[in-house]
Amino acid sequence: MTRLPLLAAAIAIPLAGPAMAADKPELTVYTYDSFVSDWGPGPAVVEAFEATCDCTLKLVGVGDGAAILSRLKLEGGRTRADVVLGLDTNLTAEAVETGLFALHGQTPDALDLPVDWTDPIFLPFDWGYFAFVYDTTRTPEAPASFEALLAAPEDLSLVIQDPRSSTPGLGLLMWVKSIYGDKAGEVWKTLAPRIVTTTPGWSEAYGMFLEGEADMVLSYTTSPAYHRIAEGDETKEAAIFDEGHYMQVEVAGKIAGTDEPELADAFLAFMLSDAFQSIIPETNWMYPAVLPEGGLPDGFGDPLPAEKALLLDPAEARGLRDAALDEWRAALSQ
Repeated sequence: MTRLPLLAAAIAIPLAGPAMAADKPELTVYTYDSFVSDWGPGPAVVEAFEATCDCTLKLVGVGDGAAILSRLKLEGGRTRADVVLGLDTNLTAEAVETGLFALHGQTPDALDLPVDWTDPIFLPFDWGYFAFVYDTTRTPEAPASFEALLAAPEDLSLVIQDPRSSTPGLGLLMWVKSIYGDKAGEVWKTLAPRIVTTTPGWSEAYGMFLEGEADMVLSYTTSPAYHRIAEGDETKEAAIFDEGHYMQVEVAGKIAGTDEPELADAFLAFMLSDAFQSIIPETNWMYPAVLPEGGLPDGFGDPLPAEKALLLDPAEARGLRDAALDEWRAALSQ
């Protein structure tokens, strides 16, 4: 979930279309803060969906992806959400355990993902690869592997996100775990002196990087596309690691207790249409789950080859999460 542009941390705000007429149904979608921002996909998604549904679409920003799940668990069956958009495969197994989600009942047969998709509850809307982004004017030679990062001088500074509240932060945890397994704790001990701070979400971390407070930031391989396309800035690059890059597949699901089940189904179907998917590349700065009819924008860049893709099964990620969090906390608390 590449959240650009930004000058400050995002705040949770509701986003809705025109004032709801008394006879119009309303669909409430919980998502992450940057999705609902003026520069995110939200405004265009609202306009496009409301043109098809004779309804009001209300997007509610609820922090980062992990924060969305925490809020759902707190609200339980009292949640006002009809649809949740912005979890990823590291969180879906835990989300299923809440019992709050219904089967989507759809057959997505045109997905453009480097992995097969068979999840009966969650549907993907975009995807990308986690990566450390750097500024070539400040860091002319970035590490080309995780091993090189671990061996780099300790004054190479990093800013990352908290895996308890941020999906990128959790993605880094799974990235380290998928490469190093039982040695992940030692990797975190080596990385710890280089970590300037751990932020609650992506926006805060990327903002610190842009302000020059760290040499590298955990983000996505697609983040430099924003700087190239929107700003004409060629100085931001993603360090491509020999070991491969952990994927993030962002998903949406229908709440089982929704008062608007047909409208929720219509939204999920719309989410995989060209009208929605064509919005994603230049607002969310991720790869769309279905390649738009016009293709990717010039300067966006092709995805890494499939052999570079690392992704744990949702159940496996759920099983590893607690131990990985313990390793991370132990290393960063020293």
